[in-house]
Amino acid sequence: MGEGSGYGKVILFNEHFVVHQVPSIVSAIDKKTTATVERSSGKGWTLEDNRPATPGYKEEKLAQQKDSVDRVLKAAGVNPAETPIKITLGGDLIVASGIGASAASCVAIAKALSDEFGLHFSDEMVNEIAYEGERAYHGTPSGVDNTAATYGGLLWFVRGKPIERIKIKRPVEVVMGNTGLVANTEAAVAGVRERKQKYPEKYEKIFKEAGELAYIAKKALLDYDLGAVGKLMDENHRQLQAIGVSCKELDFLVGLARSNGAYGAKMTGGGLGGNMVALTPGKDLQDRVARAIKKEGFEVLMTRIG
Repeated sequence: MGEGSGYGKVILFNEHFVVHQVPSIVSAIDKKTTATVERSSGKGWTLEDNRPATPGYKEEKLAQQKDSVDRVLKAAGVNPAETPIKITLGGDLIVASGIGASAASCVAIAKALSDEFGLHFSDEMVNEIAYEGERAYHGTPSGVDNTAATYGGLLWFVRGKPIERIKIKRPVEVVMGNTGLVANTEAAVAGVRERKQKYPEKYEKIFKEAGELAYIAKKALLDYDLGAVGKLMDENHRQLQAIGVSCKELDFLVGLARSNGAYGAKMTGGGLGGNMVALTPGKDLQDRVARAIKKEGFEVLMTRIG
């Protein structure tokens, strides 16, 4: 039996902008999806999905998931018509929008295939295979999710360029709040592209500002100036609102986190639902913000970046 795992992720800066070659900062989180692959006596491939999930997520993504598994198998050079297999997914990453769930599963399956069939995939190869799997969910993915899921850590990511690790003084506590809404990332990305073509001057200005913000945020992280990082997260959320990818539930959770002392907060991931992230250095602040979000009836994930 082959085994593999992939990390969940949180985008700290520039989701959506990253699709258009604007720099992004992403961190893996300490939750992951696991996969096992074993040869079976059935036909083709079967999947048992035991991941904890936001209600409705697995059902809504089922067609994309099947397409994704087919793409991963093809990219890995494994033909289940010749060698039937059973794939089992598990782990402690809650399956939700905005947390890199699809990328984590693609990476986990690629690693498990490599293990079971003795394919000796490098991380680079795993990342390429996972990217192919991500096409089923995102159409034309930026590659940021699968990169974080493969390599872990805190990363500076520019589409089509080598990744750069960002090393900070020590890990920082964050709170992720789940709206409970299952988002369609492919539709959100397509919407931004359409509006960008329709209002080029407005969007070019926002995209330029988002790119400049990423460099300032990178320096603030390296300097461990968490106050500045938080303010920049707030500004990045405003930019994401301006390109139409937030929603009232995300805005509510962002405001709630800020009013309870978070250094900064923003939506994370595809938007139009899914998750937000709040910068909450120290266990006490993390607990306070998490309690406030839970009190309003939303799911919370407490984790660390870096």
